[in-house]
Amino acid sequence: MFIEALSIVLKQLFASLTIKAFKSFGIQTCVMRYWLKIEVSLKPGHSDPEGETTARLLKELGYKVETVNVSKVYSVFLEAESRREAEMKAEEMCKRLLANPTKDNYSFVIEEEK
Repeated sequence: MFIEALSIVLKQLFASLTIKAFKSFGIQTCVMRYWLKIEVSLKPGHSDPEGETTARLLKELGYKVETVNVSKVYSVFLEAESRREAEMKAEEMCKRLLANPTKDNYSFVIEEEK
């Protein structure tokens, strides 16, 4: 966990220094808008009472379902100077707030706003 946190800090520092270096040479950096779709789901083996209840009710309604897994999807619009910076921020959001590393898996998709 310490190594992951250190890795995030070093990546952010590198990105920040790179941007500062460009600016010090008078090179303009542009801010882009990105759309993040972040999905957080339970790791295998963790209880999913909402999914179990939903599966049971769907079966009662006549649907032949085996299991239902519930996950959360966050849609985030983000400003960043590069796709790499947007990826680092998405990763940081997941680790700091959106996902509990003990019980959750997460994944994200990033698209540049057009």
